[in-house]
Amino acid sequence: MRWAIDVIESYVKNGKAPEIPEDIPHQLLELSAGVFVTLHGPNGELRGCIGTFMPAKDNLALEIRDNAIAAATKDPRFNAVTPGELEDITVNVDVLTSPVEVDTIDELDPRRYGVIVQSGFKRGLLLPDIEGVDTVEQQLNIAKRKASIFDDEPVKIFKFEVNRYR
Repeated sequence: MRWAIDVIESYVKNGKAPEIPEDIPHQLLELSAGVFVTLHGPNGELRGCIGTFMPAKDNLALEIRDNAIAAATKDPRFNAVTPGELEDITVNVDVLTSPVEVDTIDELDPRRYGVIVQSGFKRGLLLPDIEGVDTVEQQLNIAKRKASIFDDEPVKIFKFEVNRYR
């Protein structure tokens, strides 16, 4: 998480992605996984969230760096974070396990598992343990809406877990 915060501060202030520091924990260089970086404003409101459900970079350090920059500056729902906002932004980093297809929704739990819904080329993802999402049905409906998947379209459902760093 410290790396994500450093990246956001550096990028917002200088407009450049920082190089990976030599003293970064070795696990961030040795492992790869999907990562979501979520930003919240001073009152806990969502301020940005961008991620990858499967690794797109060579290691976690690069995955976190690129998704942190995108969450702060490229989430289409929000204006880019400004230097004046930095002290009021909180950052969460979610490292995802590999998605596993489920046979029935009985295998889901919105507190424990995130979901990916897929219909053809359309895909929607919702992280686990989101405030106000209390049922599997709510979770699936939000993920479908994000992907523009209609109720009558067949979907494949995948679940994953996260290691959340706050």
